[in-house]
Amino acid sequence: MGIKKWHVQPFDRTSAKKFAAETGVSPLLAVLLQTRGVSSRKQAEEILSDDISLSDPLLLPDMAAAVERIRKALDGFEKIAVYGDYDADGVTATAMVYSYLESSGGDVIYYIPDREKEGYGLNKNAVDVLHSQGVKLILTVDNGISSAEEVDYAKKLGIDTIITDHHQPGDTLPKAVAVVDAWRKDCSCPYRSYSGAGVAFKLLMALEGPEGTQAVIENYTDLAAIGTIGDVVPLTGENRMLVKYGLKLISRTDRIGLKSLLELAGVEGRPLTAETVAFTVVPRINATGRIGTSDRAVRLLVTESPEEAGELAAQVCRDNGVRRQTEDDIFHQAMEKIDNDSSIIFDRVMVVAGEGWHPGVIGIVASKITECFGKPCIVVSCSGKEARGSGRSIEGFSLFDAVWSCRDLLTRFGGHPMAAGMSLPSENVEKLRERINQYAASLGKPMPVQVLNIDCLLKPDKLSVGIPKSLKLLEPFGAANPHPLFGLFGMAIGDITPVGGGKHLRISVQKGTASVLCMKFGTTLGEFPYKKGDTVDMAVKLQVNSFNGMDSLTVVIREMRFAGADEDALIKGRALYEKFRRSEPLTEQESAAVLPNRSDCASVYRMLRSIGEYNGTLDDLFCRIKEDSNFAEFLVIMDIFSERGLISRVRKGTVYNIQVVPNHSKVCLAESPIIKSLHNSNESQSR
Repeated sequence: MGIKKWHVQPFDRTSAKKFAAETGVSPLLAVLLQTRGVSSRKQAEEILSDDISLSDPLLLPDMAAAVERIRKALDGFEKIAVYGDYDADGVTATAMVYSYLESSGGDVIYYIPDREKEGYGLNKNAVDVLHSQGVKLILTVDNGISSAEEVDYAKKLGIDTIITDHHQPGDTLPKAVAVVDAWRKDCSCPYRSYSGAGVAFKLLMALEGPEGTQAVIENYTDLAAIGTIGDVVPLTGENRMLVKYGLKLISRTDRIGLKSLLELAGVEGRPLTAETVAFTVVPRINATGRIGTSDRAVRLLVTESPEEAGELAAQVCRDNGVRRQTEDDIFHQAMEKIDNDSSIIFDRVMVVAGEGWHPGVIGIVASKITECFGKPCIVVSCSGKEARGSGRSIEGFSLFDAVWSCRDLLTRFGGHPMAAGMSLPSENVEKLRERINQYAASLGKPMPVQVLNIDCLLKPDKLSVGIPKSLKLLEPFGAANPHPLFGLFGMAIGDITPVGGGKHLRISVQKGTASVLCMKFGTTLGEFPYKKGDTVDMAVKLQVNSFNGMDSLTVVIREMRFAGADEDALIKGRALYEKFRRSEPLTEQESAAVLPNRSDCASVYRMLRSIGEYNGTLDDLFCRIKEDSNFAEFLVIMDIFSERGLISRVRKGTVYNIQVVPNHSKVCLAESPIIKSLHNSNESQSR
């Protein structure tokens, strides 16, 4: 895993205590509210309240015009097409508006573009299809803000268009009957960060009027909640209210398709959190757009036939199973390519390409690689002469700007700072890798690193089941309101026990007289780089585990490091090492920093021999050895040892298996090509 910068959120203890006394919340909850920017009693009451208060939907631009045109279509029995999108946000928005219009007596159909053949948004071929079916009004949900040309084309065919969207508009709006988007410059509504489903929900509120608002809330917040969670928009303000209320509806849903899906996902009848929905319902709906057809997911959400609901739910779950397997296969193939070509790791922006990879899942694979290496990554699927790419970034590096700089290599592209998609000729893939890295280098500053935000530090002797229970007041957790992450620092590792068939670990840690049992999921004993007696810092989540009517505390380890590890030094050392490995010119000072001397090499070698076989990251190995050398020099030493056959080193991602080669004959390190290149670099600089 890429080196992360651990950041403990600052807070004012005195003001937190005062805030707790004024509001009646626990001191810890007061701290968490403070770190989330809540500074007044009124703000706290809004966040902690179960009441739902939504602004007037007519404050959204063009909403009145949209309502007028839709009512005209309903009154005149005009055929209406709800034009959606293939992700969970677009699917739920489509199902919501379609269901409402159908229940209002409308002649309505829905259309979801094919992800592979049509791509995102309104397209002319789809307009032709809808025209042939007699459609007089196209109502977009979760798309359309950039479809000016397609709207004009529809108008020529005698079709009116209403746009409802939540994406940023360009300089020119489509010439539609109405363009409902909270991000318009002329928008005066008090909240703007809706999902596509959120905007669709506001449309239904406007159609019903103030007297029908409660009915809309009771009937549609479940779908609005799924779409809002699925699109990872901030769970603040009205989004928070929609999700908080919607989760209650989902748990007792009377939508037979959704009920069947919850049953097959194993969560029916359980109290649901936003995180549960994000990991069960959302991926299954998304899978139909990636692997199957999103039409299937819409039908699942609107069907009134129990038999059809069961069949569709099973198909959607099968789609998700295929998606997961396809995603795993491509991820492992991509990682194998990276393992076989280490130069990819040294790039500022990782670009990895494969033949015939399913374009529907490469974005997820890019996200996994970004999380693994802590770098922006673009995964490209080549199919003959054409290629499609999808990328993910980290905070502080705009992937869209980077892709824009390479636009002459691309046939199509789009996105935002954290994600981008593109199409290009296959012959341009290597040029894309070269050019996008040139752009990153041209910024003239170090690449940003991932940050691990910790809400606050806890004393192990103060842990109790009451803490996660009190945190429920902060739910739902998601974007802009993450699940609290706590720090347990300076903990000594005790017993390490494999559980769950060896797939997980139960770890005991101690500090002073306090002992804590923790869980490390998804890590085997062979993959765990720490041992009994190591002193570590841990970032943990606290959960309540209920069994036989009894509640207990579960401490889940999210991240670990050696206690007091200096991430700034590690990050700086890694950057210098990668600069050297990219063969970029080094300053005299930099060359001296990475050039190891004989004594440092000997010291590292002795420590490796004493450790024996090692499995883990190189930064953890460096912290274990605790050498005086800097991290860049240590990485160069490890390269030299591997080059000269002193160690066996096998890498999988960022994790290494390292063993000292036994009974190795004496080796002259001065003959190492790496050392020679560094000496030559120093000599050329001195001249």
